[in-house]
Amino acid sequence: MSAVLSAFATLVEQLAALLQPLFHASAAAAAIILFTALVRLLVLPLSRAAARGQRARTALQPKIAELRRKHGRSPERLRTALLELHAEEKVSPLAGILPSLCQIPAFFLLYSLFSSSTIGGESNTLLSHSLFAAPLGGRWTDALGDGGVLGASGLVYAGLFVIVAGVAAFTYRRTKRSLASSAAAASAGGGGEQLPGLAPVTKVMPFMSFLTLVTVAVVPLAAALYVVTSTTWSAVERALLHP
Repeated sequence: MSAVLSAFATLVEQLAALLQPLFHASAAAAAIILFTALVRLLVLPLSRAAARGQRARTALQPKIAELRRKHGRSPERLRTALLELHAEEKVSPLAGILPSLCQIPAFFLLYSLFSSSTIGGESNTLLSHSLFAAPLGGRWTDALGDGGVLGASGLVYAGLFVIVAGVAAFTYRRTKRSLASSAAAASAGGGGEQLPGLAPVTKVMPFMSFLTLVTVAVVPLAAALYVVTSTTWSAVERALLHP
């Protein structure tokens, strides 16, 4: 793990050096945003596949309705038939989470890098970098203890919270509209959910976007920048791929 962190630290430092003429003291923060964009570009094919999968699931509604009419009195047989249908059509109901899963390693690399005082036995010089007045290795609680909400560091977090809240509200509305459309299509085809057992998940799904606020508040600022950039990218991406 130490070797991986050392290599990653070198990458961030090189990106920061490249961006330093443009962003000066905030070059490392800009490097993290650029790194996030590169990660999102790498998982873009998965995001497109997830969008195609969602459209395919919508197209399956007539077949799903027929299966409900045929096996409505046998929940177990219906469950099996639905799973078989999705397998035959090569449509996974969980395909939409793959882009998020693939980003977890990148997030934890940033989290570990900016939570470590030493890297490879040497002092972690990246901790000396900041976004304006807020250290990249600091957390919101540190900002509150150093000037409060309206302090120099606190205002940096306030700006991030505003961005995250706006993105979360946008995502919430789109998710609610998407789930309502899916529910209406399912009801028109005979009622019930596409895959039994997913109802509790769909009820809480619209609110998941607001958990980003908690994440930004508790992780190092560098990791928070990754989260803010990635969630903003996701919102724009969904608007383009899921019109």
